[in-house]
Amino acid sequence: MFKHKTDIPYGTLDLLILKTLDTMGPMHGYRIARRIEQVAENLVRLNQGSIYPALIRLEQQGWIRTQWGVSETKRKVKFYSLTRTGSKQLNVEVANWERTTTLVTRVLEAKS
Repeated sequence: MFKHKTDIPYGTLDLLILKTLDTMGPMHGYRIARRIEQVAENLVRLNQGSIYPALIRLEQQGWIRTQWGVSETKRKVKFYSLTRTGSKQLNVEVANWERTTTLVTRVLEAKS
């Protein structure tokens, strides 16, 4: 079966990053992107132009923090981790997502 890459709706990437950091702990940006792709079974492809602006935005909001470290390939990289505020925001984002998907499901399943 042929799989198409999916565009992620605006704001959803924030939720995916927060959940990934909550589940996996501190990670560098490249690893976060690859993990999301892996969990999504490669239905999405994240590039630097999408993952890094989202990480900067999340850091500016105080939902994640950065710390310099060394990657598996011995390169100096920023590691991102969830803050306490980010953990609370993750719960808000999950609740918002669940409301949104419920709404869309109801509309799609509505009988005329």
